[in-house]
Amino acid sequence: MNDTQASHAAHGAGHELETGKAYEPKVVAYCCTYCAYTAADLAGSMRLSYSPQVRIIKTLCTGKIDALLLLKAFEEGADAVFVAGCNIGDCHFLEGNLRAIQVVAHAKHLLAEIGLEPERLEFFHIPASAGPLFAQRANQMVERAMALGPNPLRFSAHEKYGKKLQREPDSHPALPPARFGRLVTEAEREKGATPVRTPEGTIPGA
Repeated sequence: MNDTQASHAAHGAGHELETGKAYEPKVVAYCCTYCAYTAADLAGSMRLSYSPQVRIIKTLCTGKIDALLLLKAFEEGADAVFVAGCNIGDCHFLEGNLRAIQVVAHAKHLLAEIGLEPERLEFFHIPASAGPLFAQRANQMVERAMALGPNPLRFSAHEKYGKKLQREPDSHPALPPARFGRLVTEAEREKGATPVRTPEGTIPGA
């Protein structure tokens, strides 16, 4: 366990899931492919340490993210979510990051309405050359998730996907077992033998 993981474990020592396991936050990071995702790759190349609890999802542009996608991440059990995009004026799609800022702000209001802390969601500007900044923001969101505690929807998501699907009983009767008889040879067919079906199978006719 490195220093970052030890720090996060210390912050989350007071939280425990309903399953009895120690709380380890799940943080989802939506990163634009041209800036934030490149910064995350650079952080790895620089061997910078950030929490392994961060799940990175590459998107073409943060402008493609909508509030429903962000809320779905929380519904699936994420404890915190952050969107990382280009700096103002550097978006490869002109105004994608500006739209993402508005979407994140709207999603925060929706989180408050359903009883979740808006602080669980954040938007960060992370340029492609800022590997250390990406590692810092990733650890920041993990520490925030530690302080806020488990997402209340996490256990319901576990119940939803952690069990086998219920299957309704088949109302149709079972099919009878297949029975196969002897195949008629070409010589028997040339002689005019007619296959005869019997309960025991198919036999050539006389």
